Amino acid sequence: MNEIATMQTIFSRFTPLTRLPALAAGLAAALLLLPAPPAQADDGHNHDAAPAAASGPALPRFTAESDLFELVGVVDGRRLTVWLDHAADTRPVESAEVELDFGGATLKLDRHAAGEYEAELPAAPAPGEIAITATVTAGDANAAEVDLLATTLDIHEDAHEEATSGGRSIPLPLITAAALLLAVLAWFAGRASGKAARKGGAA
Repeated sequence: MNEIATMQTIFSRFTPLTRLPALAAGLAAALLLLPAPPAQADDGHNHDAAPAAASGPALPRFTAESDLFELVGVVDGRRLTVWLDHAADTRPVESAEVELDFGGATLKLDRHAAGEYEAELPAAPAPGEIAITATVTAGDANAAEVDLLATTLDIHEDAHEEATSGGRSIPLPLITAAALLLAVLAWFAGRASGKAARKGGAA
């Protein structure tokens, strides 16, 4: 169930907001409008976790290793970024020629920074498994290191939909806090209504 449906269910179970004080309704709305905290950015060539965007779901990634190189790739729509390190000491490969066979499409990557290479895909990849083969040539012409690294990029349907939706999700703790606030306010409103009814009956 998405966040909107969850909030509709919560609102349907408690006293309508029109019966609550204006201040209480404002507090509930403020809770729901609080932005989600940004995800912590990756601070280096971490092969255990793909470099993350400032917010939102994790981007599809792939990894490959050989005796010479370690490679991590991240796909963000049509943008493809690859980080390339020496396997022996995880130093970024300063300058190399990197060519990918990306699901049958040949891509020559451009050097963006030390150990970082980029290319633009013909189209954003669809959900499914994509075979990738990287050809890496590093070093001087007289002592070049050439290697092939093969891997697979697996894009799940749900991850693809989240990455392309562009919507902002409401964190579960905020939904829970809003539900508790509305429950308390509904209880106080019920007590106030009961007291008013008893006074009216006594009159």
